[in-house]
Parts: sequence; C-alpha cells; structure tokens
Amino acid sequence: MEGRNQTRVTEFILLGLSDEVGLQSLLFWLFLSMYLVTFTGNLLIILAILTDSRLHTPMYFFLSNLSFSDICFISTTVPKMLLNIQTQSKVITYEGCLSQMYFFMLFGVLDTFLLTVMAYDRFVAICHPLHYMVIMNPKFRGILLLGSWVLCVLNSLLHDLMILQLSFCTELEILHFFCELKQVIQLACSDTFLNDLAMYLTSGLLGVVPLTGILSTYSRIVTSILRISSVKGKYKAFSTCGSHLSVVSLFYGTSLGVYLSSTASQNSRASAIASVMFTVVTPMPNPFIYGLRNRDIKQGLRKLFSTETFSA
Repeated sequence: MEGRNQTRVTEFILLGLSDEVGLQSLLFWLFLSMYLVTFTGNLLIILAILTDSRLHTPMYFFLSNLSFSDICFISTTVPKMLLNIQTQSKVITYEGCLSQMYFFMLFGVLDTFLLTVMAYDRFVAICHPLHYMVIMNPKFRGILLLGSWVLCVLNSLLHDLMILQLSFCTELEILHFFCELKQVIQLACSDTFLNDLAMYLTSGLLGVVPLTGILSTYSRIVTSILRISSVKGKYKAFSTCGSHLSVVSLFYGTSLGVYLSSTASQNSRASAIASVMFTVVTPMPNPFIYGLRNRDIKQGLRKLFSTETFSA
C-alpha cells in the first residue's frame, strides 16, 4: 500500500470528441443547446406534476423522479465538457474525475431502476385496476424509490472505492469527454482484475435484471390487453404504456449501440462519439415523448404556464 500511494495523481486529461480547433465552437453550441433543451424540458415536466393536483398519482410520481434523474445524469458530464471547450482546457482533477464517475453511474443506473418500477406500475394499473391505488400506495412507492436509490448509491460507491486502490501511470489521457469507468481503469498501472470483474458483474446484473423485469412485465401486460373484448378498451390500455415503451426502447437501444460499438471498434474516439447518444441524446426526447403523447401532462403544462408563469 505504501508503494501504491507514492505517486499521487492530481489530474487527468480529457481529450474530448475532436482535436480540430474549427469544430470546438460547433460542439460547444451543439451540446449547450441540447443540454438546455433537456434541462428545461424535464424541469417543466417536474413543475407540471408538482403544481397540478390531478397528476399526483403513482405514475406521475415516478415520472417526475425520472425527469429529475435525467437532469442530474446529463449535468454530470456536459457542463464540464462545455467549460473545458470554453476555457481551452482539457484538465479534470482527480477528485473531480471520481465525483463525475460516481454521479454518472448513480443516475445512469437509477434510470434503469425507475424504468423498471414504472413498468411494474403500468402492470398493476392494467392487470389489477381495482386494486391499483391500494397496491401502489405512498408507502410502497417510497420503498421502491428508496430501494432504487440505495442500490445505485452502493454500486457507485463500490466502483469509486476500488478506483482509489489503483495506482496510475504517467499516461493520464482519457479518450473521452468525461471520466468513464472503463477508460479510467485502463490507465492504471496496478492489477485491475478485481475492478474489471466488479465492472462486468455489476453491469450485467444492473443491466440485464431490470431489462428482464421490464420484458416479463410487458409480456403479462400484453396478455392481459389481448383478453379485453373491445377494440377501444385495448387501445386505451395500450396507450397508457406507449410513452414508457418509447423511452425504454430509446434507453436500451442506445445502451446496446454504445456497448456494441465499444466492443467491435478498437478506436476509443469512435466509442466516445457513440456514447454521446446514450449520455446526451437519450435524456433529451423524454419530455417530448411524455409531453406530446400524454394528455394529462399537456393539460398540466397549460395550467403551469397559465396560472404561474404569466401571472408572475
């Protein structure tokens, strides 16, 4: 342990998406606009749910938490990248890198748990409508949310503590626009077997298990919908799942795309560009998906603007 602490790492170098000077201004305004759209859209969803008493239901309770998670998720990476572009600096401190990894993993995994919980919520609403409010009571909702947070915090804490045990070489350049766990582990000079093992095990468990839960839940939802005799009833039941299915497809589709691109390509820069889809693009359409497809959210937004924004 003494030899491991002799070379104290103080900072890493984030190489970003491109070295071309001409692209820096374009990247800055592109990512700034995407960040503002994501931040504003999700914030409006949260405010609409908080201010409209008709939206104080289990489904919108979890949706507001998903919007909050998306705001935090994109805020862990994009502001630092924008700052680096603006100041022409590529440096991130060691502590800043650990913090960025921690919160990136925390809110990224929290999204998967919230999507799983929302799938269960839709299952109860469609398959057990008469007992919906009894099952999805405030105490049970709180337990589901608290359990999701605890698991995500423990997962992020595990990886950060294991990173603290590594010693790093003089080559501290990260071919990414943020401190990604896999990239940081690859820079270590000490043995990373346990880090790699923990990374793949937790990625498998926290990725596959929630997805399996979502798929099994929706298989039972589809079976239940097919038993409905009227076409109107089937459409109404399926429409309540449409927004959630769109978000799940986008989330796991981009996640799979990033994973396949990182394994198929040896070019870390190409992998970094592909990860933009997951880290930046994925949270952006969520407010539009729920806002445009959901009548209650649209009414809540109208009420928000009519009673608060314009009166103020």
